[in-house]
Amino acid sequence: MQNIIITDERVILKPLETYDIDELLPYSLNEPEIWNYSFISAAGKENLEQYIAQAVADREKGTSLPFIVFDKEAEVYVGSTRFYNINYTHKTLMLGYTWYGKAYRGTGINKHCKYLMLSYAFDQMGMERVEFRADNTNETSIAAMKSIGCTFEGILRQDTMRNDGTRRDSAVLSILKDEWYDHVKANLEAKL
Repeated sequence: MQNIIITDERVILKPLETYDIDELLPYSLNEPEIWNYSFISAAGKENLEQYIAQAVADREKGTSLPFIVFDKEAEVYVGSTRFYNINYTHKTLMLGYTWYGKAYRGTGINKHCKYLMLSYAFDQMGMERVEFRADNTNETSIAAMKSIGCTFEGILRQDTMRNDGTRRDSAVLSILKDEWYDHVKANLEAKL
């Protein structure tokens, strides 16, 4: 599972590696606001090194599949995303830790990445449920999840810590395997 490369005509998702710091460092140094809603900040070189090292360590444990995102049109790496909390027994996982440089938001990159990842989760990994979470105050992220077909399930109160040490309420959304094949996949394909 560590050498998975997922691609379409717009993006390449390749396994995130420690040497990818050079590709992602400009975002870490110049766009620290990317991690305002995250419970783990990758702003600054040291934080980015720790962020990537933890993602790679989680992959080695089999609980995460982190990717670096390459935009074929711009011919540049634009961010990162991952599967995490992978549970093969219950056939569930979470999709998140998604971020892109601000120049690449709203360009269609996210929809392509989510389509590829959801297809892989349901078709290749045999998952029954893919869950998404976001800070409940992050309206942009929640709207993006709904736009790809996620169903809003509710709020987990004070679910986790923010990177500033305060507690956050997390919005929980999901896509079930039946929903994916019934309508979500076709609707998302139409938006690509």
